[in-house]
Amino acid sequence: MYRTFGKRLLDLALVIPALILLLPVMLLVALLIWRKMGAPVIFYQERAGFHGKPFKIYKFRTMTNACDAQGRPLPDHQRITPLGRFLRSTSLDELPQLFNVLRGEMSLIGPRPLLVKYLDRYSPEQARRHNVRPGIAGLPALFGRSEQSWDDILARDVWYVDHLSFWLDLKIIVGTLLVVLKRDGVARSADGFVPEFTGSSVPCVEEPVVLSAPTPPAPALVMTLTHESDRSVTV
Repeated sequence: MYRTFGKRLLDLALVIPALILLLPVMLLVALLIWRKMGAPVIFYQERAGFHGKPFKIYKFRTMTNACDAQGRPLPDHQRITPLGRFLRSTSLDELPQLFNVLRGEMSLIGPRPLLVKYLDRYSPEQARRHNVRPGIAGLPALFGRSEQSWDDILARDVWYVDHLSFWLDLKIIVGTLLVVLKRDGVARSADGFVPEFTGSSVPCVEEPVVLSAPTPPAPALVMTLTHESDRSVTV
């Protein structure tokens, strides 16, 4: 019942007041981005959603459009601005995704939406992460933002799909809020130094997941995957 109806009701019950309360913050962030980097202030990218269906994910822009002499975009870590680094480390760049949740394309809690081009790189077991709506925050966020391997991230996504419940979502929400305040494990993800997922021969296996004492220490909010470029992935 929760998986079919309750989860969506919880999303709406939380995201509508969150949008009202956070609107001044979002306007301030948009103004800062416009002053520092100009337009546009919102970045969008196609991601794989529920059952792998593509949708456009929204984030605040964190990088410039700087290119090399050949007109090719510079590497992410050379284009990210100090403001963008701060937005990523605090997960403020993720706030526009509240509109994705409102539209029913995402959930507050679920596996982070990855690039569409990754769809044919998953094992059949890993592909089951798409059996629920993708989330702004996910279970792997409680185990380290960018310190985990892709195998660990995808295994925890599948574990979440198999054990989805109201209480599990509440634990992840509370754990994520604590992680945001601590801002642990964000250096590499904030700078864009995370490898692309190229596929794995290691199957996802069901492992016990300890929510009360994650190891390594939890990082800042969400696995933020791929900012303004599909060459690198921030988790």
